[in-house]
Amino acid sequence: MRRGLIARSLIELPDAAFDSRLGRVRAAMRQAQLDALVIYTNNTQPSGVSWLVGFVPYWSEALLIVPLHGAPYLVAALSFRVKSWIERVSRVGEVLHTPRIGLRAAQQISAAGPDRAVGIVDFDYLPAGIADDFREGGPGLKLCDASELFGTLRTKADPAEIALTMKAGSIANRALGDVSIDADLNTMIAGIEAKARNLGAEEIYIAAAPDLDRDCRFRRIEGEVSRGKEFALRATVAYKGTWVRLVRAFTDTGIGQRALIALSNAVAQLPSEGGFSEFQSWLVEGCRTTRPLEPILGSRLRRAAPLAFGSLVSVQGVLALDGRKVPVAAPALIGAEGEAASLLYEFAFD
Repeated sequence: MRRGLIARSLIELPDAAFDSRLGRVRAAMRQAQLDALVIYTNNTQPSGVSWLVGFVPYWSEALLIVPLHGAPYLVAALSFRVKSWIERVSRVGEVLHTPRIGLRAAQQISAAGPDRAVGIVDFDYLPAGIADDFREGGPGLKLCDASELFGTLRTKADPAEIALTMKAGSIANRALGDVSIDADLNTMIAGIEAKARNLGAEEIYIAAAPDLDRDCRFRRIEGEVSRGKEFALRATVAYKGTWVRLVRAFTDTGIGQRALIALSNAVAQLPSEGGFSEFQSWLVEGCRTTRPLEPILGSRLRRAAPLAFGSLVSVQGVLALDGRKVPVAAPALIGAEGEAASLLYEFAFD
């Protein structure tokens, strides 16, 4: 369950941004001869619906229906008592409440025509019960997977999304920087989370590599864990539906800066993987459809996914410098074809 405050900002996400996104989606729908588009959302797959109408669920699940004509509407398993909140924080024409969202959504679409062509984003990730209900509610509907159609539009960042990424990066940077090096690990983590939430983060997850001499892998800390001389903390921050990862390595300042320069140089060569040849391990994550930080490229991925020009990603890796292992992570923007990619934010070493 998410715990941070979710509210709509007409300055950060103006109506014009949503209108532009919806217009591009509908143009693609017309070309694909789709009468409706369906996007599933829950707290682990929020990014398709939040991008299109601004709604992010705290818990439970919902389906966003985008008809070719008329306002998008939400079919939610959330109770009626949150209806006014959903209407305040999202840009939908109507909110329908029901425990069987697949059934109700299909019935609603079928009411406009029982043989409508319907594209479902991330069809393979739609829960089986919802898919079964959808087929029951609209047995004549023509269903297809619209992941590629939607992903082509969703992956290219617009100015509003880039600005939100910068904001999320700023929150992560300030939270990671506002900790005392003399505190124990749990106190540091608690302080980072409190700072991030006070700065407006909707969600923040803190992971730690408690002793870089032993292990550079990040993990959730439970109970008392002692830290080594050199360690690292990673903040994963969500703000207005936009997610970033940022790492602070507690190591020699000069080495930390060298690691960030190496990360920046490697990122500049994306979507080519050549810049990461000196990294012990590395990973590029981004949103292609509904999952906010989906693995795309990396040293340990068996199958790489295409990295779209103009997309926002979070990049992390581990370098060995002067006998030290240094983890780094920061959000980045993949440039247009022929342009270098660049980091949007990095932890500033003192």
